[in-house]
Amino acid sequence: MSQADAPRARRKISAFGRSLEIPQVSWRDLVVAVLPVVFITAFAIWLALHFVRPAPPTTIIITSGPEGSSYNAAAEKYRKTLAANGVNLQILPSAGALENLNRLRDPNVKVDIGFVQGGLLVDGDAGDLMSLGSVFYAPLVVFYRAPAPLGRLSDFKGKRIAIGREGSGAHYLNLQLLKANGIDARGSGRLLTLTGADAAQALLSRKIDAAMLMGDAASPEILRKLVHSPGIRLMDFTQAEAYSRRYRYLSRLELPMGSIDFARNKPAQTLSLIAPTVELVARPDLHPALSDLLIEAAREAHGKPTLLQRAGEFPAPLEHEYPISDDAARYYKSGKGFLYRHMPFWIASLLDRTVVVLVPIIVLLIPGIKLVPAIYRWRVNMRIYKRYGELMGLERDLRADLTPPERAELGKRLDEIEARVNTSKMPLPYADQFYVLREHINFVRRRLAATGGEPTA
Repeated sequence: MSQADAPRARRKISAFGRSLEIPQVSWRDLVVAVLPVVFITAFAIWLALHFVRPAPPTTIIITSGPEGSSYNAAAEKYRKTLAANGVNLQILPSAGALENLNRLRDPNVKVDIGFVQGGLLVDGDAGDLMSLGSVFYAPLVVFYRAPAPLGRLSDFKGKRIAIGREGSGAHYLNLQLLKANGIDARGSGRLLTLTGADAAQALLSRKIDAAMLMGDAASPEILRKLVHSPGIRLMDFTQAEAYSRRYRYLSRLELPMGSIDFARNKPAQTLSLIAPTVELVARPDLHPALSDLLIEAAREAHGKPTLLQRAGEFPAPLEHEYPISDDAARYYKSGKGFLYRHMPFWIASLLDRTVVVLVPIIVLLIPGIKLVPAIYRWRVNMRIYKRYGELMGLERDLRADLTPPERAELGKRLDEIEARVNTSKMPLPYADQFYVLREHINFVRRRLAATGGEPTA
């Protein structure tokens, strides 16, 4: 026999004149051994894909504010930051913070985020809306005509007061504050829906007695104009601390002496103001990666110092009426993830989702592959043990006193066991166990022959 024929010869055994080929591997057993590992890994990957977010959208919509407002200007800054990362921000103008809130709460309106001023949540139920953080203050400044300084809103009972455009966040908040001071439209107050330059002009022309201005209505130009006008005073909120404690969405601020005009020292003393914060509110399905990107945009747009805030004070995770989202809380605590810090946004997003899929493969599939040989051996050994069980049962039957027909039946059973052994696909590495099993079959056959059942093989 040639050397090349040796391997093939070693795979063959002879059984009663038949040539039996022994395979190197039992593919059926191998498949059965591998399937559980593959199934468990596939299930883990499916589970990961089920819970992992899809790729972030390339376009999101923000409901901002009136054209030319600070809300709209901030949205434009956000758009530039997001565009640099491949995300298109569509700006949807609105009448103000109140309309922004209504849009976010209306599932039929297609928006993702919006600027919402504190104090607008009438029923106190934020629903599933979440905050990405407070982004700036919207201070309330009250200009008025009076012979002596006034420090409380209740001092304006019976006065004509401009409270802002109807439907705006300022209008709603001013109504709440005046009502808390015993002033409402049905009672002693005459409340007018004037705002901004119109309210300032009405105050200068003595058509109103006070103007409650907030946000864009209190622009630097209007502030300078009114603070320099004879007979016009800027109110010092003597109860500012009480307001901040009763209304969780209000903060006490200080307008420093001389901050509006150093040369003329306007205001002539440090004044206390109250201010709600404006929050960047989002719907719950906002992608986590976009949450990080929006907070980065807010940091660029609102992180600089102003008269009423220090550098880096905003954005901030100040939880008022809307819970801070988990993604935002994680960002404020530890910043951007490793991938987003060192890679472009879209590449980092792709790798982030890829890692989620790779984890089950690394954690389950690789260790699972190490179990395959053990499962494979168990499968093969079970077939051998099964034949041994049959053989042991037959041998126990030999201990009884047997009639010739019973011995013949045992001989038939022994032939069947041997036939099943010889026709089974036994992998080559288990050839030694195969031969030992056949030797034990012959041992039982000799015992059967000794009882007179059949000739010794």
